[in-house]
Amino acid sequence: MLYFARWKTILIWLVVLAGVVVAAPNLVSQERLAGLPDWLPKRQMTLGLDLQGGVHLLLEIDRDDIVEERLRTVESDVRQYLREAGIGYTGLVRSDTSVRVRIRDAEQLAAARTALQPLTAPVNSGLFGGGTVSEVAINEPETGVLNIGLTDSGIDYRMSSAVAQSVEVVRRRIDELGTTEPTIQRQGSNRVLVQVPGEADPQRVKDLIGQTARLSFRMVDTSIPVQEAINGRPPATSEVLQSVEGDQPYLVEIRELVSGESLTDSQAGFDQRTNEPIVTFRFDSRGAQAFGAATQQNVGRPFAIVLDNQVISAPVINEPILGGSGQISGSFTPQTANDLAILLRAGALPADLTVVEERAVGPGLGADSIAAGQFASIIGGLLVVVFMIVAYGQLGIIANIALVANVALIIAILTFLGATLTLPGIAGIILTMGMAVDSNVIIYERVKEERRQGRSLVQSLDAGFSRAMATVLDANMTTLIAAVILFYLGSGPVRGFAITLAIGIVTTVFTAFTLTRWLIAFWLRRAKPKEMPKGMVTLVPPDTKIGFMRWRKAAFGFSIVSSIAAIAMFFAMGLNYGIDFLGGSSIEVRAQSGVADVADVRNRLGSLQIGEVQVQEFGSESDLLVRIGSAEDDVTTQANVTAAQQELASDYEIRRVEVVGPTVSSELALAGTIGVLAAMAAMLVYIWLRFEWHFGLGAIASTLHDVILMIGFFVLFGIEFNLTSIAAILTIVGYSINDTVVVYDRVRENLRRYKKMPLIELLDLSMNQTLSRTVLTGITTLLALTALYLFGGEVIASFTLAMIIGIVVGTYSSIFIAGPMLVLFNLRPGALSLDDGNERGSTTEGAIDQRPGTA
Repeated sequence: MLYFARWKTILIWLVVLAGVVVAAPNLVSQERLAGLPDWLPKRQMTLGLDLQGGVHLLLEIDRDDIVEERLRTVESDVRQYLREAGIGYTGLVRSDTSVRVRIRDAEQLAAARTALQPLTAPVNSGLFGGGTVSEVAINEPETGVLNIGLTDSGIDYRMSSAVAQSVEVVRRRIDELGTTEPTIQRQGSNRVLVQVPGEADPQRVKDLIGQTARLSFRMVDTSIPVQEAINGRPPATSEVLQSVEGDQPYLVEIRELVSGESLTDSQAGFDQRTNEPIVTFRFDSRGAQAFGAATQQNVGRPFAIVLDNQVISAPVINEPILGGSGQISGSFTPQTANDLAILLRAGALPADLTVVEERAVGPGLGADSIAAGQFASIIGGLLVVVFMIVAYGQLGIIANIALVANVALIIAILTFLGATLTLPGIAGIILTMGMAVDSNVIIYERVKEERRQGRSLVQSLDAGFSRAMATVLDANMTTLIAAVILFYLGSGPVRGFAITLAIGIVTTVFTAFTLTRWLIAFWLRRAKPKEMPKGMVTLVPPDTKIGFMRWRKAAFGFSIVSSIAAIAMFFAMGLNYGIDFLGGSSIEVRAQSGVADVADVRNRLGSLQIGEVQVQEFGSESDLLVRIGSAEDDVTTQANVTAAQQELASDYEIRRVEVVGPTVSSELALAGTIGVLAAMAAMLVYIWLRFEWHFGLGAIASTLHDVILMIGFFVLFGIEFNLTSIAAILTIVGYSINDTVVVYDRVRENLRRYKKMPLIELLDLSMNQTLSRTVLTGITTLLALTALYLFGGEVIASFTLAMIIGIVVGTYSSIFIAGPMLVLFNLRPGALSLDDGNERGSTTEGAIDQRPGTA
C-alpha cells in the first residue's frame, strides 16, 4: 500500500499541479492577469451576486394572461371567418377557455363549421417538426351554438412558446446593458430566471425587463371629444388610453396602422432643434409601406404612438412620412430614451412578466462580503493548520500539505466548471477544511492503534490506510448524499453551498488516499523513523475505557425530554420564519452619514401604508434591516418594496434587497421539508445496504434526534429560519451520520472480530476506539466554523451558529444515541452480557479473553 509506481507518482503530482495552476489566477487581480502571457490560465471563479453585487430576479408568466390573449385572437378570427363566409351570427362571447357563437340560420351550421375549420389546424410543436398540437376544438353543446374551446395541450404549447420567446427577448434586453456574463434561463414551465452580476441599479433592470414593450401606431379618434367618451360610451372601434405621465387621456382607434414587429432598428438621440432626448426608429419595407400609406391618407390628423397601452406622444401628421423612419419625442431623459430604444430593438414580450422573487445586493455589500469571507477563510485555515501540528507533529504537517492541495483542487474545479462561488459556498470551503482533516485523523488514529498492538511502523501505516479506507468512504458518502439532495432541491446560494461541499468531499477522498499516502511513503524513505511522531498535546489518552453505555439510560432520558420540549416549543411558539417561507421583503440599508435612526425609518415607512413593517439594527450602528410583510399578490409586494426604497434612498444606501412572493415562498417551504426527508431516506437506504437494518434505523433515529433539537434551538433563540437554515440542517444531517457511520463501522468490525463479546462491552470498546477521532474531528470543524461565525459577516452568522450547535449535538448523538439504539434493537440477541443491573461489573470469561490487549 505504501509503494507507488513511478507513473502513479507522476499522475498524482500532475493532478495537484494542475489544480494549483488552474486555481492560481484567483489570487491575482484582473489587471495583473491582463498583463500576463496569453498561454497562461487566466480564468477566475465566477462570483455570486452576494459577493460582487447584482440582481437576481425570478419572473413568472401568468397562464390566465396567455389564455385571455389567445381567446381574444380566437374571437377576432371567428368574427372574421364568419363574415367572410357570409354567415349570420349572434351572441359572440368569451368564457373561461372558450368562445361561443350562435348561428342565426340552422341550415348554415355546417357551413359555419367549415368556415371555422382553419382554427383547428394543428401546429408544429416538436423539435424539427417532430410533433403537432391542435390548439382549438369545436363542438356543438346545443342546437345552433358552436363552442370554440382551447385545448389543454394547446394552452401548454402557448405557455411553452411564451416562456421561450420571453427568454430570448429578456436576453436581448440584458445584453444591451453591457453587463458581463448574465444568466437568463428557463425555470420550470412558466418562469424565467434572470441574474445580472455587477449591476448597481436593480430598479433599472426590473423596469427594463418588466415592460411588455408592445409598440403600436394608431390614429387618434377625433369624432367625439375624449371627455365625452370617458363620461359616456366610446365608439366600438376606439378606446380611451392615458399618457405615460398619466395626466392626459386620448381617444385612440383600436386598429393598428403599424405594430412594433415591423421595427428594424431604434436608437436614442437628440433633437437637432430642441436638443431634447428622442428615440429614432426605422421600419422594414412592409412597415414603411403601410406607415407611408396611412400618413398619406391622414394628413392633418393626430396619430398616437402607444407603448403597452399608454400614449407616449400624439403628434399631428403635417405631411406624409414616406421614408420608413421617424422619431418619438416626449418627456425623456437620456437614460429613459436609451432604455426605450433597447426595449424596441429587443422586441415585445409575448405576455406580462411578474417578479415573484427578487434578490439584489449592492456592490458595497458585495465587497464587504468578499473581504469578510477571505479573512474568515484565512483565520479558519490557520487555526486548523496549527491544531494539526500541535496534535500530530510531523504527520500534522503532512496532513496540512494535503489540506492545502485539497483547497486548491476545490477552487480549481469550481473555476474549471464555471460554478458560481457564493458566500455560503465560502462556508462550504471552510467546513470542508474542517471535515477534510477527518479523513487524515481516521487514518492516523488507526495507525496509532495498529502500532499499539505491536506491529512495526511500516506495517501499522500500511494497515492503517487499508482498514480506514472503508470507514472514510462510508462516512463521506453519507455527506455526499446530503449535498446532492441539497443541490437538486435547493436554489440560489444554497445550491452553491451544496456544489462546494460535494466537490470538497470528492477531493478529500482523493487527497487522503493518494497524496497523503504518497507523502507518508516519501517521509518513510527519507526520514527512516523508528517510531510514530508525537504531537505537542495528547487530547485523548490511548486505551481509554470510558463506560459510555452505563450512561445510556440517562442520555435517553435527557434526549427524550429535550426532544419533547423542542416539539412543544415548536407548536407553542413557532419558528421565526424568514421571507423565504412567509413571503415578503427584506431590505438592508446603511445610513449615508452617522448612526441609523430606527424610529425615524419605522415612522417613515409606516406612513406609506405598505403593510407590516419591522425595523431592527443589523451589524453595525449604521446598518438597519427592514422587513415588510407579504402582500396578497406578487405585484403589490413589488410595489411595496419600490415605495420603501424610494422613501429611504435620500438618506440610506440600499445594500441588499430580497423579495419573495407568496407563491414562491410556499414552494420553498415545501422543497425544504422534502429536502430534509429525502436526505434522511437516502441515507437510511445507503446505511441499510452497507450495514444491517439495525444500523440504518439507529442512524436515522439519532439523526432525527439532531434535527428535532436543531429546530428547538431555532425556536428557543428566535433565530430566523430561512433557506440557509435548511442548508445548515442538511449539512448537520450529513455530519451527524458521518460521525455515526465511523462508530458503526468500528462496531461492525468488532462484531466480526469478537463474536462472543457482550454487546454492551463491545459498544463501549468501539466508542473508546473511535473517541480520539471524534474529539479531534469535532475540534477542527468547530475551529473552522468559529472563525466563520466571528469574522464571516452578519449575513451568514446565524447559518454558521446553527452548524456549530449542530456539530455539538451530532457528536453527542453519535455516542449516546446511535450506539444505545443498537442495544434497543437487540443487534446481538442473547449477547447483552449480563442483566442490566450487572453490566457495570464483570463480563463473561470468553469476552475477557478476546478483549484486545488483555491476556
